[in-house]
Amino acid sequence: MPSRPPAPESPPSEGLESLARAALDVAKKARRNKKNLAGDNFYGNKIAALRADATNAFRALAAASVGDSSALAELMESVFSASTRGKERLAAYRQLSCHLRTSVRAVPAPREDEGLFPLSVLAQARRGYLVTVGRQMNGCFTTGWHDAAAVMMRRLIEIVIVEAFEARGLAATIKDANGNYLQLSDLVTKALAEPSWTLSRNSRKALPGLRDIGHMSAHGRYFCARKDDLEALRPGCRVVVEEFLHHARLL
Repeated sequence: MPSRPPAPESPPSEGLESLARAALDVAKKARRNKKNLAGDNFYGNKIAALRADATNAFRALAAASVGDSSALAELMESVFSASTRGKERLAAYRQLSCHLRTSVRAVPAPREDEGLFPLSVLAQARRGYLVTVGRQMNGCFTTGWHDAAAVMMRRLIEIVIVEAFEARGLAATIKDANGNYLQLSDLVTKALAEPSWTLSRNSRKALPGLRDIGHMSAHGRYFCARKDDLEALRPGCRVVVEEFLHHARLL
């Protein structure tokens, strides 16, 4: 007989609701058997395990707003706490169930190469810190934290420029009198003027915009980056980072 196809995985919201229902049942059985949920017994250990599983399930959710996330966290505390009274736990469970069914969506797991720069290219450079920075940048972008993504992009640009100067034995030209590396604005100026390599027209055009969005996101009092801002810079980011990695002889 042909094997039965696996059942589709339940959404995280349904899993969390099931865990909350299980916590309610464990609390009822503990009361019936006169066991303390805070004690070292079957029911106390069970509620603790359910709470850990619920915490992991919560991380796979995205609420409609920060306020919704806070409300869910408070309700979960009431449902899974060993000290919550019976009626309070039931009321919290009902509210949690309502929130999960109306205000929550699942967070899709981003692919490695989704975002502002493909991690597969950074991995070729065999520098773990480049992949780490790139993963944070892409993660912020796919999550919608666009200012954070712009700041991490700024950091990535700084790193690859420094790598290129170091590989050419020119590190001293991008350090100040105290031996510290220059800030990004000066690094970009130095990179554009450096005669030991010839930057492509696209890199020369993209560098100022990449620099500016990073500065505004890090220091602009009223500026908040949007997805469209970064989408427009994504091709330039790809060209600049990859080109400097080549100049650094890492690709």
